[in-house]
Amino acid sequence: MIEYDFVNMPIVDIVNRIIIYASQHRASDIHFDPREDCMMIRMRMDGRLKDHSKVPKMYEKNLATRVKLISKMNITETRIPQDGAIKGIVDGKELDMRVSVLPTNEGEKIVVRLLDYTQSLDGLNTLGFAPNNYKKIERLLDIPNGIILVTGATGSGKSTTTYAMLSALNTEDRNIITVEDPVEMNIEGINQVYVNSEIGLTFANALRSILRQDPDVILIGEIRDSETAQIAVRAAITGHLVLSTIHTNSALNTIERLLDMDVERYLLATALNGIISQKLARTLCPDCKKKRPTTSYEKQIFSKILGQDVKEVYEPVGCEKCNRGFRGRIALHEVLFLTDKIRELINDENLEKEELRKAVYDGDTTTLLQDALQKVVDGYTTFKEIYKAVDIDFDLEKSIRKEVQKEEKEKAKQEKLEVIDLYDSKDSKVQITAKEMKKIKTKAKEDAETKYKKHPVKDNDLIDIFEEMNEEDKDKKEDKESKKKKEKEKK
Repeated sequence: MIEYDFVNMPIVDIVNRIIIYASQHRASDIHFDPREDCMMIRMRMDGRLKDHSKVPKMYEKNLATRVKLISKMNITETRIPQDGAIKGIVDGKELDMRVSVLPTNEGEKIVVRLLDYTQSLDGLNTLGFAPNNYKKIERLLDIPNGIILVTGATGSGKSTTTYAMLSALNTEDRNIITVEDPVEMNIEGINQVYVNSEIGLTFANALRSILRQDPDVILIGEIRDSETAQIAVRAAITGHLVLSTIHTNSALNTIERLLDMDVERYLLATALNGIISQKLARTLCPDCKKKRPTTSYEKQIFSKILGQDVKEVYEPVGCEKCNRGFRGRIALHEVLFLTDKIRELINDENLEKEELRKAVYDGDTTTLLQDALQKVVDGYTTFKEIYKAVDIDFDLEKSIRKEVQKEEKEKAKQEKLEVIDLYDSKDSKVQITAKEMKKIKTKAKEDAETKYKKHPVKDNDLIDIFEEMNEEDKDKKEDKESKKKKEKEKK
């Protein structure tokens, strides 16, 4: 962690240094967390929070006041949440930040979000869309009216994708008006309205007025309630192209959510053109990533979902240029282009969820999981990262784990058989030796029978021949000795 000299350095300089450090190290958020004995500063880098520094308790209020002051908040109010923004040039770099203050039992917690919309200005083709998904978005933007929704959790890059589409639509012949809370990025040639609920300027009220401003394209920062959803749908069916965001996890959930917001089925079926669902995963550092063999479970997943036999995938290593093997984040996409069949199903009041699911995913829609796994195969991210970001169907995972267990049992059985075969091979060598010995013994018996012209000898009586030979020699010896004895007696 970094230590700041709070005794000799002004709070103004310390706050500037913290912001500069976050900008230089590609942090997306700065967290000022009040604790019992200190204030902990943490930074979210590549999607993971990391401790940065500790602020002594006696300097906590001064630091919080400085952040609130440059965010244009009420520094005397510490009992209610507040929102603000910081715009300016720090260390020669133009920064755009959103600030949120939340009172807690230990003090005020502050989160500063650093906004970087350079990718939005670079174009849709820089956001990591697969070729099939990119073509669908181009088709969606060519339709003059209807709703295009970008969905995902907080911090999943919805605004980046939305602004990229808005930049693509920003031409001389179009009147584009946005309603945002807050206005996150200033775009030349676009009329942007900042919602202020304290004075009654809500999304719904602003939309009613915008419809009288002869717009071609309307951007709604977020659909938060039923009233906003209904006005957005009605704006779409009256000849306007509407872009907006909503917090859901998939294209299917988005349709269900809008129906729960009391949007009429026939209006939704008519107005909705497409849904872009996305999540973020950490990107592997291209300088240090290395390949490794896939596990049995990973092979099954790739085979079931992508129909590919993937033998190797990349894993993080870590170097001076990255954060433990990762550098930046990549978006995982699911793009649904509504067909006539899906529109008919949405308009059916007796619609069952499973039937709608089949219509959504049995066509040419690439699911989040399929897109994520393909990015693993292409070396952009890891299997572990997408497993954290994307939900895998429970029944599918259960069946895959059964297949893996079966495969492992077969493998263990095969290894056991190989061990048995090894011993069998050794036993066979012993058996061969025993057979050779038996042949030698049989040959010896045959030779003995031939030589002494005896009857066939039993297996265990091979030595008897030699014993009989010894008895004949003994008789001859006894005869000689008796003769010698008789001759002595005569003498």
